[in-house]
Amino acid sequence: YVSEAAGADVRLRLACRVAEKAYLAQQKVVVLLDDADNLRRFDELLWTFGDGSFVPHDSVTAADTPCEAPVALTTGPLPANHADVLINLAGAVPPFFERFARVAELLDGRPEVRAAGRERFKAYRAKSLDPQTHNV
Repeated sequence: YVSEAAGADVRLRLACRVAEKAYLAQQKVVVLLDDADNLRRFDELLWTFGDGSFVPHDSVTAADTPCEAPVALTTGPLPANHADVLINLAGAVPPFFERFARVAELLDGRPEVRAAGRERFKAYRAKSLDPQTHNV
């Protein structure tokens, strides 16, 4: 997913929309973030990004433990029971991405975010995948 607008909040708000859409489609979602600060920021944003929106979520701190919420937020440990959608807000291709039915990469208009996204796109192509681009 590519947005022309620039800014970290643009990217996080887009991730909220993608997570909500997957949740409403009854899919289990993992949102991967680089660090605990971004995880806390995204957690707060999931509560406030849209009037009337509710996306049940929880943070995962230990690998291979079940997460009761349909949306799991993590900086690395994966819940045992989520494998539908991975929303990657981290800087690199996660080594475990093949565990998921779908991976969503989110880019905003910042040049460094676009450059990192192009590198991840190439990495997915090198694994014989055909990433689809969605301009939002």
